[in-house]
Amino acid sequence: MVKKKKTKKTKKTKISKKAKVKASKKIIDKKSISQNLDEKPEIKKIKKQATEKKIYNLKDFVVYPKHGVGRITAIEKAKIGDIDIQFYKILVEKEKLTLTVPINQQSKLRPIASINQINKCISILKTKPKIKRTMWSRRAQEYEQKINSGKIYELAEVVKDLNKNTDIIADQSYSERQLFEKAYERLKSEFEAVLKVNPEEVQKKMDKALGRVKILETNE
Repeated sequence: MVKKKKTKKTKKTKISKKAKVKASKKIIDKKSISQNLDEKPEIKKIKKQATEKKIYNLKDFVVYPKHGVGRITAIEKAKIGDIDIQFYKILVEKEKLTLTVPINQQSKLRPIASINQINKCISILKTKPKIKRTMWSRRAQEYEQKINSGKIYELAEVVKDLNKNTDIIADQSYSERQLFEKAYERLKSEFEAVLKVNPEEVQKKMDKALGRVKILETNE
């Protein structure tokens, strides 16, 4: 009889130990969950900002796809809530516009082209324009996308394809002429920034590649 009582006691103690272990595990889990919840607010965007590379300096020329060439006029700081944000102030002279671009969004910017890229653009301007038989509305959308892509070769292709080698307004529709002038001015402004020459010389260089010089000479 004594043996049976002992076995019962040992079983009860075992069960109580298991219950204690489970209860302690639950307490530990609750603590870890509460610790994780407490830790989350400590991860701030400011840490991500600090890891971003500053690849542009004051007075650098950059290209913002939707607006073209601009110059960094200031690198400033602002506080939004608890987050410190650094941003570039970019002046786009052609559009008389000042852009504010956060440094952690600088992937939207690109540096201005190299001399080799400018030379390749000139060779693109010298080639024959592509004749497309699709509707003008669809082609206009394609040209607009290329202009706003920020890619200099695509910009050169638009200038080349919409160049009519003429100054007669009747030879071009209003929307065609608008897109041509937009692409032409964007490309011209980048040529100016890279070559560091006056706008008149850049225009002569581009018009010569497009075959527009002969037209200008006959008009004079």
